[in-house]
Amino acid sequence: MEHTRDTGLPFMKMHGLGNDFVVIDCRARAVSVSPELATRLADRHMGVGFDQLALIETTKTADAHLVFLNSDGSSSAACGNATRCIARFLMQETGQKALTLTTSHGPLEAIDAGNGLVSVNMGHPVTEWAQIPLARDVDTLHLPIDGDPVATSMGNPHCTFFVDDAEAVDLPRFGPDIEHHPLYPERTNVQVASVVGDNHLRMRVWERGAGLTLASGSSSCATAVAAARRGLTGRSVRIDLDGGTLHIDWRDDGVWMTGPTAHVFTGVLTAEWLA
Repeated sequence: MEHTRDTGLPFMKMHGLGNDFVVIDCRARAVSVSPELATRLADRHMGVGFDQLALIETTKTADAHLVFLNSDGSSSAACGNATRCIARFLMQETGQKALTLTTSHGPLEAIDAGNGLVSVNMGHPVTEWAQIPLARDVDTLHLPIDGDPVATSMGNPHCTFFVDDAEAVDLPRFGPDIEHHPLYPERTNVQVASVVGDNHLRMRVWERGAGLTLASGSSSCATAVAAARRGLTGRSVRIDLDGGTLHIDWRDDGVWMTGPTAHVFTGVLTAEWLA
């Protein structure tokens, strides 16, 4: 970080349905972001504030490689809304209508869906207990946890509860307990969802390492998969989150997520702050 301490560090602030990100473009100049720097940057009073930090890196196998960190400095293999935001940025930069982006979870396809929307294929869901991972061999469609949740991985672990009224759940109290449940050795994202219509869900989310967020792409994908596996919906659903609506389509080639993006502003972290 010596070079950036001398010159400052450019960044972009983006969000997908209020799920907000700081994005650092590392393609022109390599930047090392430690967990400590990430947590400082995530502070909404003394830093910039974000749910996730995303780094854009060069790769020879795709249009770009993405690295994600949570606001507590921990790493995340998947961040669907950030992927859509960055895909929009890269499409505007290059004029391309389709991209391939790599993550530690694997390659992700992104396309311009028109009308300001971006679609990303988040890959195939994982429903085998050892790969999610869970601590022991259990039925992932009916976990032995009060509330009968479903376990899924979209590159990161998820625990989805289907409830009568998602609005009525005290998620700031409920979420941390489930995030740290012993059945999830790597912690988990937590969703509460209600069926509000035909192929229509209302969902709220507590994100692992970030807390209560207005939206989550990977959580939306996991919830759509869980609802379809339970027979509550078909494989193409509308999900209303606190920050807006995503459309999830679980196809043969993966789980596609479609929604809006926003590039809010571009700024520079000062050398003084970085020091």
